[in-house]
Amino acid sequence: MAPQQNPRRARIAFSDSAAKQLENITSEAEIHALDRALVVISVDPDVGEPIPGDTVGPQLRQYTDEVEQVRVLYFVTALRTVVVVAYIEV
Repeated sequence: MAPQQNPRRARIAFSDSAAKQLENITSEAEIHALDRALVVISVDPDVGEPIPGDTVGPQLRQYTDEVEQVRVLYFVTALRTVVVVAYIEV
C-alpha cells in the first residue's frame, strides 16, 4: 500500500497594508498568535467565513482565532495562494 501524501499547504502572501502592519509588530506573543492563525489558514484556506460584498474579484474572508484573539482578513487566489489583506488584533 502506497503512503498517502499530506495535502500541500497554501502559500501565504501579504498585501502592502498587511505588510505594513507586520512591520509594527514587536511583541513575541503577537507574532506567535499571528503565526498560529496563518498556519491554520495555510492548511485549510476555506476555514474563514466569507465577508458579504460584491461578487467581482476574489471573495474576501475572515478567520478569527478565539484562543489567540486574532482576526485575519484574506482572500484565496485561483492558484490557492492566500493573500492576507489585513491582520487585525481582536
